[in-house]
Formats: sequence, structure tokens, C-alpha cells
Amino acid sequence: MYRDRVGGGSSKGGEMLDRKRINDALDKHLEKSSPSTSRNKPSAVAVPSAAGKHLDQRDTRSSSTLAINKNKLSNNESETDSEESDVSGSDGDDTSWISWFCNLRGNELFCEVDDEYIQDDFNLCGLSSQVPYYDYALDLILDVESSHGDMFTEEQNELIESAAEMLYGLIHVRYILTSKGMAAMLEKYKNYDFGRCPRVYCSGQPCLPVGQSDIPRSSTVKLFCPKCEDIYYPRSKYQGNIDGAYFGTTFPHLFLMTYGHLKQQKPTQSYVPRVFGFKIHKP
Repeated sequence: MYRDRVGGGSSKGGEMLDRKRINDALDKHLEKSSPSTSRNKPSAVAVPSAAGKHLDQRDTRSSSTLAINKNKLSNNESETDSEESDVSGSDGDDTSWISWFCNLRGNELFCEVDDEYIQDDFNLCGLSSQVPYYDYALDLILDVESSHGDMFTEEQNELIESAAEMLYGLIHVRYILTSKGMAAMLEKYKNYDFGRCPRVYCSGQPCLPVGQSDIPRSSTVKLFCPKCEDIYYPRSKYQGNIDGAYFGTTFPHLFLMTYGHLKQQKPTQSYVPRVFGFKIHKP
């Protein structure tokens, strides 16, 4: 889901942007200097008078029918375009980027971070050096309209979207260690949004997301079972691609320390392998 970091930093991203501006200016200059297509149109072919009036009537009828069909098509296209613009506009106005991101398939492990938390620069200390296109990614997360959106290519827009996902993940790992963040994760824990332990003797114990490293791009997210105190791969292939650093190594243990009543006792029963009903001797 998350693409590899391209450019390695904001300096190279700025160079790419400058190169794009130069290329766009060059393309516009070439378009203006190139001859118009109207000059290259072939001359009209004269119809001999011996062909009679039938050809003229057919030509006028065909041209009139073509004009009517073109008008109908243009009207239909304008209606569909207006409908699509209304739908997209209503969806964009109702749904924030954070809500849209958390509702994507596989992102059930994330909770929605408060805008106030993101707007506090103290909470984002040190992230600008880790995320490329940091300013544009932050504006995208906060739904701030940027006047520079038309200046980017499709590839650069994809990089900004990927950077926004990475930035949100790094903000998320800090937010879930706060009281509000833990309260939001508690609701998801009660609703089994994180999944259940696949171990049989844990009897469907709800799990918590955990990372094996706090360094981004090191490992994917795992599920920690409070009962057997072991970690497992998520069942969803979409969740298996999420960076474990977006949840960190601290969250599940601090969560259980905060909500001590949720901590479970280790199961005493364990699986015993047998062959023809006899226990296997362990050397």
C-alpha cells in the first residue's frame, strides 16, 4: 500500500518540481510555435454537376443529422459531467481526508486523529525531516486547499498522497499514546476491530496492533494477544502491508497498563501432540 520513498527528501522533490516547471514552459512554447491544424486541412473536393441534385440532398441531410447527433451528444455529456461534478463535490465536502483514509479497506487498525492534535506543531516535532513533500502532505491531511496543486504532475501527486499516508502514520503512533488516542483505540478494541487471536486456547481473545520496530520501513504491523502474549500476522492481506512503525512497540503494553482490567491471565491449557493416542516423548 505504501510506496517506497522516492527522492529521499524534500531537496530532490524541489528539483523535480523545478524540472517540471521548465518542461511545462517548454511544452507551451512549442505548442504556440507549431502551426495550427486548420492550416493543414485538405481542400474541399468539388462535386461534379453531373452527379445531380440527389447527392446534394444526401449531403445536406447527412450534415444536418450529424449536427443534430453532435448536439445531442454534447448535451448528454454536459449533463453527465454536471451530475458527476455534483456527486464528487458532495462527497468531498462531507468526508474529510482522515475519515476517508481510516475507512479504506485494511485501515481498520487506524483511529481518527483529532485535527487539533495535528495542528499543534509541538506534536509534529521532527517529522518534517522524515517525510518528503511534508508541507503539501500536511495540507492534504488537514483538507487545506493548496494553490500549487495544478503545478504537479500525476506522479508527483501520487508521491504527495503516499507522503500524506506516511505522515499520518507517524502522527498516529504518537497520538495513540495520549489519553484521547487510547480512548479511541479502546472503542475499536471493544468492537473487535483489530481481530481475534488465532490460537485455539485463547478462545477468540481480541488483539491489539503492535510494531516490531519504531523505525519506519522496518517491518509490517502484527497483532498482539494479551492472553498468550504472542504476536501474529493479520488475517487481512491489506492489513499485512501496513508499516508497523505506525503503531510502535509501546502501544499495546501501555494500553494494558492504562486499562488494567483488560489484562488477561495466561491460558494454562496447551496442545499436546499425540501419535495413536500416545504422547510424543521429548528428548
